[in-house]
Amino acid sequence: MKFYKSGEDILPEALLKEAGNNSSASELCRREFLSLASVFGATTAMAYGMIGAARPVQAATPKSGGTLRVGQVLLAGKDPRAWDAINQRANVARGWLEYLVRYTHEYTFEPYLLESWEVSEDAKTYVLKVRPGVTWSNGETLTAEHVAANIAAWCDGNAEGNSMASRLSNLTDPETKMVADGAIQIVDDMTVQLNLSAADISIIPSISDYPAAVVHPSQIGADPFENPIGTGPYRLEAFEIGVSAVLVRNDQDWWNAGNGAWLDRIEYTDYGTDPAAILSAFESGEIDVNYETVGDYIEILDGLDLVRNEALTASTVVIRSNQKAEVEGKTPYADVRVRKALALAVDNAIILELGMSGFGQVAENHHVGPMHPEYARLPPISRDVDAAQALMAEAGMSDFEHELISLEDGFRRDTGDATAAQLRDAGFNVKRTVVPGATFWNSWAKYPLSVSAWGHRPLGVQVYALAYRSGVPWNETAFSNAEFDNGLAKALATPDPKKRSVEMGKLQKILQDEGIIIQPFWRSIYNHTRPHVKGAEVHQAFELHPDRVWLDQ
Repeated sequence: MKFYKSGEDILPEALLKEAGNNSSASELCRREFLSLASVFGATTAMAYGMIGAARPVQAATPKSGGTLRVGQVLLAGKDPRAWDAINQRANVARGWLEYLVRYTHEYTFEPYLLESWEVSEDAKTYVLKVRPGVTWSNGETLTAEHVAANIAAWCDGNAEGNSMASRLSNLTDPETKMVADGAIQIVDDMTVQLNLSAADISIIPSISDYPAAVVHPSQIGADPFENPIGTGPYRLEAFEIGVSAVLVRNDQDWWNAGNGAWLDRIEYTDYGTDPAAILSAFESGEIDVNYETVGDYIEILDGLDLVRNEALTASTVVIRSNQKAEVEGKTPYADVRVRKALALAVDNAIILELGMSGFGQVAENHHVGPMHPEYARLPPISRDVDAAQALMAEAGMSDFEHELISLEDGFRRDTGDATAAQLRDAGFNVKRTVVPGATFWNSWAKYPLSVSAWGHRPLGVQVYALAYRSGVPWNETAFSNAEFDNGLAKALATPDPKKRSVEMGKLQKILQDEGIIIQPFWRSIYNHTRPHVKGAEVHQAFELHPDRVWLDQ
């Protein structure tokens, strides 16, 4: 069987044909093509060349030294497999915990703790070559055995909150919810082979995502903030939940020395979720970079002699109901008529304008977009208040009070407010509840009706496997549909984007018809940096890579 090796620039015929289609496509579509091409072996330079573009180049030679000051929420640590909140824990831990694969700012995947990988033509076999010369901070050498132990732990569906198990379901025994016999094979000291039960093109993107931090085998299941052992260039000097964290450069040699880790020190400060607090921190000279800039604050921070950084992404917000959640002894959102009525009562374009000040593009209530290579275009959706009221009345829920819950930060709060206003305008009773971050993240998957943010994923099938497959930890809607699950399995097994799009169109239509989510918009995301900060531009998945940041001063 033919294998495609990372970095060898030999691709399947279907992707070579797709390159020509993307040479004149939108910037979003082109960037998602880059992701898939790199999974099957294209270097970043080749992937860009295939669509007639030049790879972005570093403008200057990095300088060593200095302290970077970051404004970002600091959440309590826990088992990385259960990390949520879109990289806020991971961005700190990246100082000492690293990943097998890195999702670059250029929208491609590159080996990191892996030296290379190979993918079989049918996407059922993956051969992972561990990078030689990598040492843990306790002095041990990283080996294939360590990598295999991490992958086996990621497959453990019995571990509370472990979203990695749903990403690697084709390595897992559905009966035991543990890694299947023979799924992980240690070939030699530096080689691991994955033998999947079914084809899956999302493996490489999945093991680059933030819950896939590689931990020392002795730390599997533990909170890495309590006993930081890692392979990275920094060590955790201090950490206080909700207050501050400090990383300092390691004294010992790092495996990639000379190619990164330019900073002496990185200081994180938690200013809460109110964007006004970040504005004050920039004005008073307390921080050099923020996690994210939203809404009206984008233009406000532009006026402070800061650099605005933008990423085109598949980040989004959904207003979702939970079909299993009880309200006064009833499960109101188990009724498809109630869910569809809510969706019909909202104009997504208005929510984009009020919730994000127009910074984004209108979405279609199915969580796959034109930036995804397998996106299928469906007939447009529109607001229909009369139909919404008729459905709600038919369900006997016209007088029911819906409580819409959101985090207290800017865009989620504003999106919730705008949605509630539209629902009230349609004649529905809506109570708004805004909760602080710590409270929200403790129960985010269990609220009956809430506003939830989802980060960027390069493949639509990744999103569906994480959020809508039956029984997975991040399925906050409690949606369970055998037809959807079976169709998703087919889509995951189809490398050709055009053929996969046929399956995805069916899945997108199921989510729309079932009223699973109101997805008003796709978000353009931003952050701001001081002019002397280099390499801290907002990443499409909100990743801060501390080893690539430097100060030009």
